[in-house]
Amino acid sequence: MSEIRSGFRRARIPALAATVLLSAGVLTACGGQDDAGSGDRLRVAMAFPPAQGMSPYGDDAVTLSRLSVIEGLTSLGKDGEPEPALATSWKSSDGDRSWTFQLREARFQDGDPVTAEAVARSLEKAEAASPQPRVLSDAGDLKAEAEGERTVRVTSSEPDVLLPQRLANPSLAVLSAGAYGKDGKADPAGHATGPFTLTRVNGTASATLERNEKYWGKKAQAPGVDVKFVADGTARANALRAGQTDIAEYVPVSQASVLEKDQVHEVPTARTNSLYLNTENGPFAEAPVRAAARSAVDSEALVKGVYEGHADTARGLLGPGIPWAEEARKGKPGERTEPAPEKDVRDAGTITLATYTNRPELPEVATTVEQQLKKAGFRVKQVVRDYAQMEADALDGKFDAFILPRNTLLDTGDPVSYLQSDFTCEGSFNISQLCDSGVDAAVGKAARAKDTDERQAAEAEAEARILRTDALVPLLHERFIQGVSADVDGVALDPMERRLVTADTRLG
Repeated sequence: MSEIRSGFRRARIPALAATVLLSAGVLTACGGQDDAGSGDRLRVAMAFPPAQGMSPYGDDAVTLSRLSVIEGLTSLGKDGEPEPALATSWKSSDGDRSWTFQLREARFQDGDPVTAEAVARSLEKAEAASPQPRVLSDAGDLKAEAEGERTVRVTSSEPDVLLPQRLANPSLAVLSAGAYGKDGKADPAGHATGPFTLTRVNGTASATLERNEKYWGKKAQAPGVDVKFVADGTARANALRAGQTDIAEYVPVSQASVLEKDQVHEVPTARTNSLYLNTENGPFAEAPVRAAARSAVDSEALVKGVYEGHADTARGLLGPGIPWAEEARKGKPGERTEPAPEKDVRDAGTITLATYTNRPELPEVATTVEQQLKKAGFRVKQVVRDYAQMEADALDGKFDAFILPRNTLLDTGDPVSYLQSDFTCEGSFNISQLCDSGVDAAVGKAARAKDTDERQAAEAEAEARILRTDALVPLLHERFIQGVSADVDGVALDPMERRLVTADTRLG
């Protein structure tokens, strides 16, 4: 069903454009009127379809967070510091092994009250989930127990100075008892606490959200949100141009120039696009060969050629989206391994360079990096597929090199969890298969630091040690381009990628 909404704000879509967009899976949603808020439903084109049926224990939790469906005990401020959400205050004891949280009065979307017992159940279900949420992989064993109606005590087997930040992770959302079935899975639809209620998921095609009238905070301005999952970045941009969506997530840089200026919103982020090198098996098990790959990469050429200037040249693991990183770095990483001579590079054999299609720039990045490596003497074979088909193989070390953008603040709002998961011996997302005692010690020091300045200095030292291994070659630091219709207000442009549609988002 097609429609024209709000008079002059929506132009009628030409028949040819509508046909193209409909064939790409972008449909015009039917909007309703509502006395509260703007009266117009929001239409959003999201880049990543649900991979686990909207389970909160995987990457779908980020989608739920970006749509303001779920909440945790805490949230993150713009500098990554913990702020109140379902908890109003907290304090630590027992050397940061135990944290006590005081809860606000709130209700779940199904009407049940948010109690200490409900919070404890949600955290323990996440702890027992298989696979376990990545944010818990470096947290030690967590236990949660109710101490009265509005007090929750969370304890860890190891000191955890970042626990309040950790509990802001979307995978640790608080859900009502009705969310949990006998199969161990969690269904957030109608059982969360955010300003929007997930009411329907249509496979990997679409989802429907309605305003949560029971929300404890400011009510959503929009009566609901109609979500389409559109993996094709060009189709998302075309939907915005044609007036078929109000918000187009992650517009490809190639499409930014064809949108109206007031539709393009660019944000420096904490996302670093890097070349992960397999340090355990294959040609890159040799440090000099990894150094040769590092020397071959030209970050500036990638920024200018592939990203058309919509990115920043590589400065390290931590880019300009983390303002303190440049000062803390102070000239590190220091001495590096000498690159292998070209003869040794040629004798190293053919390397498998992999990336995925979900982010439209990545195949072109892979092609450019392949050309740079070949110029240095490498023989290269590319593998490019959908991310869902590649993650397991990447984590198992089946590729010699893997191009992957990572938000270095995504798990806890502090880089230490990213450093732990990606580069320590026991890290749960260690694509480089790196196991280096010096790196583990440096990351461990950062994880134990209570003082913010001390922790940031330790994180800069850990970054330097990781870079000296050449297990990862930073390619560039991405900027997000979000496409937003000129008549939409209140979209969150969040470097940490956790917020997009909020209670304030509305059609003006």
